[in-house]
This record gives sequence, structure tokens and C-alpha cells, in this order.
Amino acid sequence: MTAAAVSPFGLRRYNAWNEDVKVRYGARVQKVSVEAGFTCPNRDGLVATGGCTFCNNDGFTPLYLERRQSVTQQIDAGLEFLLRRYPGTDRFIAYFQSYSNTYGELQRLRSLYQEALAHPQIRGLAIGTRPDCLGQPVLEYLAELAREHIIELEIGVESCNDAVLSSVNRGHDFAASADAITRAAAQGLEVTAHMLLGLPGESRESMLDGARKLSALPIRALKLHQLQLVRGTALARQWQCDPASVPLFDEQECIALLCDFIERLAPHILLQRVGSEVPPSMKLAPVWNVRLSELAPRISAELARRGSWQGRRYGLVQD
Repeated sequence: MTAAAVSPFGLRRYNAWNEDVKVRYGARVQKVSVEAGFTCPNRDGLVATGGCTFCNNDGFTPLYLERRQSVTQQIDAGLEFLLRRYPGTDRFIAYFQSYSNTYGELQRLRSLYQEALAHPQIRGLAIGTRPDCLGQPVLEYLAELAREHIIELEIGVESCNDAVLSSVNRGHDFAASADAITRAAAQGLEVTAHMLLGLPGESRESMLDGARKLSALPIRALKLHQLQLVRGTALARQWQCDPASVPLFDEQECIALLCDFIERLAPHILLQRVGSEVPPSMKLAPVWNVRLSELAPRISAELARRGSWQGRRYGLVQD
């Protein structure tokens, strides 16, 4: 029997979120980003100030967004852009992406979410947030919405190592992430966790142990991001002053680590992303010759070379 024949995920070799969506909804579901003016508790002083040392949301905000526009106007602009890029797509969800989009009074959240859901082309919401911004009333309201709409709750975990979380001014520990994910899932919500691989102080062993810890939680999907140094962040300034204090992966090292991580991840967890890309004008480092569109095929090729796939080492003793 060949290596390809024993992979439960075919040529992709991991459990791809896009493929699952096509089966569940009959077609591609595209996210329309919305910038609703939220902040974070580690920016406004409730938890800390300055925000996470790696964070500059401008590096991940689509160019079509205009913060002065209403939610409806932003959706219209996003749809115009996306329909040119993905002609024929007819399933869209509004993506509240920048900063912590459950951080506010419930009445304000209701108003913003309902405005998005009132748009005739929007079928649901993807909501990005932090684990310490998910009180029970918010979770219960999202569960209510999920009875009639697609609701995807995206929770930034970033690392499962408390020392690393502290060093990047994250403002919460891994236990807070585990608690928020568990409470959200108990409400019937589908949770996507975010992990950022390569933060300073993170070892290969602790990152791979993160695959084990996440696999033990009731998450439906995972977004993996590799560390990129974005202009205007504290971490970029730290690297400029002392490059050795912020080790960076080259593309080969990153692909190898991603494959190691995916091999140890529970096979039922959907991979929504296996990497990210900052606009060149905002990215300081690392300098790669691999575009984001090339990363997934490279990961699949490396897994194939190994005769491996997602979950191949799940449950085994970490090495």
C-alpha cells in the first residue's frame, strides 16, 4: 500500500476547512471583513496598555475597509471587491476581525451584529476575539444567533506557554483560553482557535505540546500563523535593536515545524489556515521566497514525502 493510499485526507493530507465548508453548505463561503471600531483590554488599560507586542492590525486589514463607513457600507465595499476576485460566489459571512470584537456592552454588540445580519447577502458572522472578552451573556447571545445563522467564534490563543504569553504582553494565560473555549463549546458554538508559531521564548517542544493541548479542547477549527515582524510593533522594534532576541524561521524551517505540528494535531480538527501573509510594505522580516498561496501545497508535499498526514502522530509521546 502506498503512503498516499493510507492518508485519510487525500492529496491535501490535512483536514481542510474549505473542503468541509463546501460539503456542509454546498459551495464556498467567503468572509467579508468589517472594522467595527473595537479595541482590546490590554490596550485600553483594563488589563494592560500597549497591546500584544506582535500586533498591528493594519497588517491584516483589507484595503477596501474604510473605518468611517457603517457596517453596511463596509460590507457593500467588501462584496464589490470579493465578487471581482471570486466571481460566482453567493455565500458570504461578515468577519468582525480587528482587535476584540466581543469587547463592549452587549447592547452595542447586538446592534453591530444585527446590522451585519440584516444585509441581504450575509448568512452569518465570524467574530474574532480574546478569551477574556467572552462573558456568559455574550456566549448565550451568540448561541441564540447560531440557531438561525452561521456563527464562527474565533478565539486568539496564540501560545499554550504562559511564560511566552506574558513576554508578549498578551494579558491572559492559557487557562483563560481553555476556559473560554470550553464554555463556548458548551453553548453549542463552533470555535476556531488561533495559534502564532515562533514567538520569542517558544521552543520546538512547547509548540508541539501546544498541538496536544489544543487537541484536548473542544475546538472545531484552527488557524495557524507564523511569526512575522510588522512595522509599528514593539516586537519589530525589539528585533531591530537585538535581532538575536527574536529568532525567525526561514521557509524550510517553518514548513518542517508546521508539518510536525499538524502530525500531532487531532485529525478531527479542521485547518482553516496554515499560514498568513502581511503586505510587503508593512513586513520587516522574515524575507521569504514563498508566497502564502504556495505554503499549503508545500506543506502537503512535505507530508507526502514523509508518508504522513494530520494526526499521524496524534496521541504518541512528544519528541
